[in-house]
Amino acid sequence: MSLNTPPPSADAQLLFLTKLQRLFAEGDFTATYKFALLIVLADLAVELGTDNGDSLDLTTREIGERFIQLYWHQTSPYLASQPDATPKVLIQNNGAQAAVVSAIESFRARTLCSSPLAASKHPEYASLRATVTQTVSAQPLTYLQNFAGGTDEFIYERPARGLVRLKSGVAFCFRRFQPILQEIARSNWVKHIKNNRLNHMILGVADDLEQFLFEASRQSLASLAVGLRKVDGNNCFYCGAPLNKVDVDHFIPFSLYPRDLAHNFLLAHPTCNRSKSAMLAGRQHLERWLERLARRSDDIADIGLQAGIVVDAQACRQVVSWGYSNAYSSGATAWVRPGIFETVDRDFLSLAVLNSPG
Repeated sequence: MSLNTPPPSADAQLLFLTKLQRLFAEGDFTATYKFALLIVLADLAVELGTDNGDSLDLTTREIGERFIQLYWHQTSPYLASQPDATPKVLIQNNGAQAAVVSAIESFRARTLCSSPLAASKHPEYASLRATVTQTVSAQPLTYLQNFAGGTDEFIYERPARGLVRLKSGVAFCFRRFQPILQEIARSNWVKHIKNNRLNHMILGVADDLEQFLFEASRQSLASLAVGLRKVDGNNCFYCGAPLNKVDVDHFIPFSLYPRDLAHNFLLAHPTCNRSKSAMLAGRQHLERWLERLARRSDDIADIGLQAGIVVDAQACRQVVSWGYSNAYSSGATAWVRPGIFETVDRDFLSLAVLNSPG
């Protein structure tokens, strides 16, 4: 239940960022779990939280489910660029392989499921989710807030079994600073894997490691493009001209919200995609995206399922609302077409229907 607590003050927000910086600098990161946990908590704050200071209750089960989605592709063998390299699963722990990775890898080998979506429909999935949830509860959730020789529970508390409560003001800070936190967590994750001596023979040059770890595969995007042509036709979403060459674009830029959701993808000219880059789209594009979501949500969900991309229309809707809310708060501009921009004003907010979770 929302209490409509006032947002944290500027000083409180700065203190939160300072403590996060200390956590990254002074925490013990023997595995990649803590990076994953911060990413998951920030994502859930965007998708389930509001722009006030309320606390936010999460279950360990939904956190465990997000761990499966986040680590799933990372249990595929990594193929380095050198021709004589042997594809192997990257080691995510300084010792033996991380238990979450081993559990997912074993599940995939037994069931031959091709994606987390396919896995969620398998009879053995409940057992996998329970195993991953137990590991997450016992390890990163227990130790994340330990740094510099002590414990500072500034992010969350655990008031009951199976429950994690983001403290007052934390969901707001995660929502406000999500792109910064995501970039720091992901860059440290990549660095952790590169520095692990057990990965040195697997990685080689590894100039595509971040893409491998966190982005949808080219195969998935190709499948998505075929399906989206059937749903949206053969025209660029932004300029409306026929598509010869095509990019699969994130409506909310990946740099702002680096989680692949099927309803966030659309087809665009490479020139339009490059021009829009990391900006939000203008009002006319937002109106069309919302109308498309209302009309074609089920069709896009089917395409996402076939491509192995996460399908959650409501979460995507909340991400769009969050993105334009942050843009309005910071006085940002939105992209209309090459060289043409407009200020994100209150009219955008009335379209986005902000602060309407659930």
